[in-house]
Formats: sequence, C-alpha cells, structure tokens
Amino acid sequence: MFYRRNIGTKQALARLIGGGLMILCGLVGLQASLLGLLLAGAGGVTMVTGVLGYCPVCSTAGPTPPTS
Repeated sequence: MFYRRNIGTKQALARLIGGGLMILCGLVGLQASLLGLLLAGAGGVTMVTGVLGYCPVCSTAGPTPPTS
C-alpha cells in the first residue's frame, strides 16, 4: 500500500453512512439539481475516504492529541 490508515474504524463507518446519506439527499432530496450533484459528489469522496481508511486532509493536519 502507498498510504497509511489515518482514520479509525468508527470514523470510517461514520464516513460510509454519512457519505451515503449525502448522495441520497443530493440525488433524491434535491432532485439532482446542481446543488444536489455537488452534494452527491462530496458524499462520494466522503465514502471513498471511509473505504480506504485514509483522509488526505487529516494527514496534513497531523496527529490528533490523545483525549483523557
């Protein structure tokens, strides 16, 4: 692999669910208007990051501090 996982399992699952809902709302709720297609595209990117377990934005932000 060329990347290292930087999101956890729970966050990946949340991204899959959230991305699916974004696609559904964009295509069905907004009737595939321009705004709906943009929302669906963002949902697709969100789902891909959940499937891969890697988020390029999270990698540029650096590691998160541990919570106590």
